[in-house]
Amino acid sequence: MDGCPFMVEAEGNCKARVLLRRVHTSRVREMIEVDAISFSYARGPSLFEDFSLHLERGESMAIIGPSGCGKTTFLYLLAGLVRPTRGEIRIDGKRIEGPRERTALILQEFGLLPWRTVRQNVELGLRIRGVRGDSACALWLRRLGIEEVAESYPQQISGGQRQRTAIARALVLRPDLLLMDEPFSSLDAPTRESLQDLTVELQREEGLTVILVTHTIEEAAFIGRRILLLLRPPHRKPIMIENPKIPEGRSDEGLLEVCRKLRGLMEVPWSLDV
Repeated sequence: MDGCPFMVEAEGNCKARVLLRRVHTSRVREMIEVDAISFSYARGPSLFEDFSLHLERGESMAIIGPSGCGKTTFLYLLAGLVRPTRGEIRIDGKRIEGPRERTALILQEFGLLPWRTVRQNVELGLRIRGVRGDSACALWLRRLGIEEVAESYPQQISGGQRQRTAIARALVLRPDLLLMDEPFSSLDAPTRESLQDLTVELQREEGLTVILVTHTIEEAAFIGRRILLLLRPPHRKPIMIENPKIPEGRSDEGLLEVCRKLRGLMEVPWSLDV
């Protein structure tokens, strides 16, 4: 069946042997269906050609690969900000032709309005929709630990607090799909790890489907129960690393093994038609 993802397993340091086998994905709980899409920017090279992928509701997937491989573009395709030149993307069975109400996108730059307070930034989406959400806003301010800085402006708070504000602004709208584009890359290590922990916690508690773009192997392995590896475009068949076990900590042996697999796979001189 063309377009089915590969599941990648590795032995040793992944250089000795890489085993590829097709994964037949059950459609019982599918939320996202990427069906034979192709995409390229005007006058640019092709990034995706006849590319297919399925993701179940409530799953978390990390996307990792080198700069320029199409990671962020794939996120924008899922968000409905750009459209495939061929094929289609369906979420909950509906073809995506533009932004979807229950999809939230969090960017690396936070996207906060500097002239609005933390509270006003969190409320922004609700106000645009004409919804009063004082109680929901208060809930997420408290839950994300930014209640005490609610009346401060973005330039008056730390980078971690700004990112928590961006997450609160997204979650107050009750999304079922959360797309994150390198959201923690500009933060210091302790803050980054704290927000990674928060993302895993929220994903499990809220039943969110989370797709995270990252350059960091450890972050991909910690957050993604599936990891999509994008290498040299154009991409045709997904390389998917299955990572079902939730790590018990950052020194968890299973987590470290997934990191070793990823490093090995990214060093392999791939000649497959992927």
